[in-house]
Amino acid sequence: MRAKPAPINTPEAQDAAARGFSIDAHRITVPKAAPGLHLIATPIGNLGDITLRALQTLAGVDVIACEDTRITRRLTERYAIAAQLKQYHEHNAEAARPRILEALAAGGSVALVSDAGTPLISDPGFKLVREVCAAGHAVYALPGPSSVLAALSVAALPTDRFFFEGFLPAKSAARRSRLAELARIDATLVMFESGNRVQETLAELAEIMGAREAAICRELTKLHEEISRATVNELARDAAGLETRGEFVLVIGPPAAGAEVLTSGALDNLLREQLSAHSVKDAVAHAVALSGRPRREVYARALELAKDLRGGDGED
Repeated sequence: MRAKPAPINTPEAQDAAARGFSIDAHRITVPKAAPGLHLIATPIGNLGDITLRALQTLAGVDVIACEDTRITRRLTERYAIAAQLKQYHEHNAEAARPRILEALAAGGSVALVSDAGTPLISDPGFKLVREVCAAGHAVYALPGPSSVLAALSVAALPTDRFFFEGFLPAKSAARRSRLAELARIDATLVMFESGNRVQETLAELAEIMGAREAAICRELTKLHEEISRATVNELARDAAGLETRGEFVLVIGPPAAGAEVLTSGALDNLLREQLSAHSVKDAVAHAVALSGRPRREVYARALELAKDLRGGDGED
């Protein structure tokens, strides 16, 4: 009997053997990923949150485009994925996009990941997806971890309607102006904030949305995850003791029912009623909770009305 010829160890065979990932020392080989751009959600902290489909695709693509190769390499090394990593971030995107488009035009497969969570959500990628679609290439979404949805899930606030703001402006004046605009949105608000600004932002939130329920979500899915739930005023009051290391998601509950329909005249009537029975401070707190208007606006109007009602300077 003639012996069967040994298989030829071609580059294609070597490439196929390298495509795979490992879980608990079990090696799983995968096929080459379909041509196109694969948008893959990666863990926001706990590396165990990756999906099987994400692992299969990361192991099967020709290249992984990522913000920081050091961060993505922690994931690929954890699951023994032999991947080619290329940087794609806001600073090199103009130069990197044409190379990705060339690879796709040649029938290649490219995965796009952010440092954490779902690509394009407060991360680069929108222009790439737009140009890939315009060129007629396939785009696939592989859903998974998202700090926005994780925070909404644990905040214990209404989730039927929510507005994702992303990062607020860095400068205080611009941030206050934006918060005043956000205060008028009849939905739960979700925003990101850095540790070095979170205390200042909470103080400004207290001025504008102080009576609303809120949650501070810190280091979601990580070892030192912390969730604090209270009114914005209470969270701002305790902010001095807040651990500021890590990443924060702030979730602010919607304004009180009917707040957005109060006209200036209705606000005046509400303030007169409250001022007749309460101090300016307490009247403003009640009016902010019931009207949904920014505290600074309500406070200024309350002082004017208090002067008329009491014939004094309006302060007490």
